[in-house]
Amino acid sequence: MTDPLADLSAAGVAVWLDDLSRERLRSGNLAELVRDSHVVGVTTNPSIFQKALSEGAAYDEQVRDLALRGTDVGEAVRALTTYDVRWACDVMMPSYEASGGVDGRVSIEVDPRIAHDTERTVAEAKALWWLVDRPNLYIKIPATLAGLPAITAVLAEGISVNVTLIFSLERYDAVMEAFLAGVEQAKENGHDLSRLGSVASFFVSRVDSEVDKQLKASGADPSGGLFGKAAIANARLAYAHYEKVFASERWTALQSAGALPQRPLWASTGVKDPAYDDTQYVVELVAPGTVNTMPEATLEAVADHGVVRGDTVTTTYDSAQQVLDDLAAAGIDYDAVVEKLEVEGVSKFEDAWNQLIESVTEQLEKAGADVSSDGGTNPAGDGPAAASTESSA
Repeated sequence: MTDPLADLSAAGVAVWLDDLSRERLRSGNLAELVRDSHVVGVTTNPSIFQKALSEGAAYDEQVRDLALRGTDVGEAVRALTTYDVRWACDVMMPSYEASGGVDGRVSIEVDPRIAHDTERTVAEAKALWWLVDRPNLYIKIPATLAGLPAITAVLAEGISVNVTLIFSLERYDAVMEAFLAGVEQAKENGHDLSRLGSVASFFVSRVDSEVDKQLKASGADPSGGLFGKAAIANARLAYAHYEKVFASERWTALQSAGALPQRPLWASTGVKDPAYDDTQYVVELVAPGTVNTMPEATLEAVADHGVVRGDTVTTTYDSAQQVLDDLAAAGIDYDAVVEKLEVEGVSKFEDAWNQLIESVTEQLEKAGADVSSDGGTNPAGDGPAAASTESSA
């Protein structure tokens, strides 16, 4: 029997899961995916946490403890989310150690409401690093203009970073510049570069969603070959930019000092249009030294019927550029598309964060009312080592 996920790993693509929940941790499902499905990393975002906390009763005990303490809702959200991430870091620690710190990483995002505030982003990144207190953590920082100097500053502190919400090739170049500057400063500050990790999360499916929408609005012929092509072409060209930067003398000097490259990470790889192959944002983006973080449905689809054909990126640069040229000729403004997607991406995460705040507020109020009515005590919950139900955060 074939094992497409094993084939993907053998081709140099790290398989990560784009999901996390207390139930997934308690049930042992994450550990099973590590053992059986070649998963070597985990990513989260505000939408994932909002969904997890709104479903089931897995968080009830910790919420009750937080209510007993009269915890502020902002602190409660961080206690709940960092608890899960710390636990996931512990589950992924063997992968981290086996890969020499390359994989086995778990990502948590700074509050998206401060995506345009450099100093607050840096401060929160440092706070999250302290709260989770695991070497295999990634702090997710959006690739906004204000996020770029924050990326450099956080890396300079020896804190590993997942740069998220990258849509454009120009912004990706700026992200890699921010990374190189941060690693150079980390070296000057005496940090161990061999454990300082980073990925650059280049979003995929949302590009097709927006471009296809604009093509339809323009009356473009669906048989013309442009629908469903923009996202993969964009990502393939991003890899060409990556190859150029990480072949430079500047990078070679850092690598000789023990630095790890900032790997391209393909994010938003679940297919939005059911007419498209549900594995295309995985099997068409196979290249050495990359990461593909997948929602579980995509992971299962690849495992079931994905066809991994080896490298599907490095020989396609000319055809990928032709796709973007043809889109421009069809009236699609690339710069306007990627700018819109960045604005919408930050907004969607802000909305999810606000929903998360609202949900936790309601849960704290309900738990507080229950505590007042019964005056009971709460047994200790299960979880990761060195993290109490009240959270060591």
